[in-house]
Amino acid sequence: MSTPTPGATPSTSTGPSGGTSPGGASSGGASRTPTLAEVVAVLERRYPGRTAVAWDRVGLVAGDPAEPVRRVHLAVDVTADVVDEALAAGADLLVVHHPLLLRGVHGVAADTWKGALVHRLVRGGVALLTAHTNADAAAEGVNEALARAIGLRDLRPLAPAPADPLDTLVAFVPVEDADRLVDALAAAGAGALGDYTRCAWTTTGTGTFEPSPGARPARGEVGRRAEVAEARVEMVLPRHRRAAVVAALRAVHPYEEPAFDVLELADLPGSTGLGRVGTLPAPLTLDALARRVAEALPGTAGGVRYAGEPDGEVRTVAVCGGSGDSLLDEVRASGADAFVTADLRHHPASEARERALFEARTGRRPAATPYLVDAAHAASEWPWLPLAAAALTADLAGAGATVEVHVSTLRTDPWTARVDAAPGGTL
Repeated sequence: MSTPTPGATPSTSTGPSGGTSPGGASSGGASRTPTLAEVVAVLERRYPGRTAVAWDRVGLVAGDPAEPVRRVHLAVDVTADVVDEALAAGADLLVVHHPLLLRGVHGVAADTWKGALVHRLVRGGVALLTAHTNADAAAEGVNEALARAIGLRDLRPLAPAPADPLDTLVAFVPVEDADRLVDALAAAGAGALGDYTRCAWTTTGTGTFEPSPGARPARGEVGRRAEVAEARVEMVLPRHRRAAVVAALRAVHPYEEPAFDVLELADLPGSTGLGRVGTLPAPLTLDALARRVAEALPGTAGGVRYAGEPDGEVRTVAVCGGSGDSLLDEVRASGADAFVTADLRHHPASEARERALFEARTGRRPAATPYLVDAAHAASEWPWLPLAAAALTADLAGAGATVEVHVSTLRTDPWTARVDAAPGGTL
């Protein structure tokens, strides 16, 4: 049986000791109820499915996109108790971090434990959506939430993902049609730069051409050279919108054969990715950092453990919500003094500490860093739930829709107790 999670509760949302996020029902004058499709679209913008790692399974698992969504329930895992909680809350949508159906299944019969959960959700009218590694990588996602929970600032990705591939479209159009072309290209997805839209650069010149027999020129005559005052229009666009943008150009351009170039831009590191690295407002000892982590996260039977000298100084911290020992090389390269994560296995952790001690002894590093801080898996990801609840409420309100968003009060860590070794015990 899951139990209420003890621990600190962020003020912006209900934590483990309460049930309602950002003040309960959304504030503001909006009264329209969104459909599931609209909520999924909002979550997709926050946590794009294309940013999930290849092996992951994210997105809508069950539910009718046309159905209304009045209440959303957020949890780390899909367990029987979480399903009970979502049904009791009257949720129309359960959003979880960990996929229920990560590995391939050939059916969801109700006489299997996973199938039984799916059937209960469907019968109860509760849709199910997973945001896993796409939520790990996202801005204001799982890793940023963990970093904020322990007080880090000046955050950057630990393992940056490439920025969305971009193209530049260069098109030539009669000057009087330039604004109409820019409008059409922007509507198709071009010209977005950060918080700005319809970004374009234009200059003017003279275009010349001679229509051949069979042509139907919008300017000039067949067999005669034409000169037209033209604008050169340049706009950036996400590469995945290339086909749509080119189609929009052809649809609105007055020429039978518009002249344009599509240039692929160099790939650059993006602002998202796995893990985060940040700095503490003031240095802490390793022991104090571990205690801060324990205070910031829901309590678990396993607690928080660390590897390194208790009084070792920590200024820069890397974090990875969930299992993070695959990122130990990135942590070392980042120069972080400590790494906060979960599920650290014996061999990777042992090798990381032995290497750090060796490099400190041989003068290659000033201290035996990075130190390691190991928390429970689900606990390290829980801080994202209140952050996601507030973001979803605000995003839907911005679209003129209102939902209630609740954060699970249940601890889904599977471990229920711990027995410490007796004092003076030997190996």
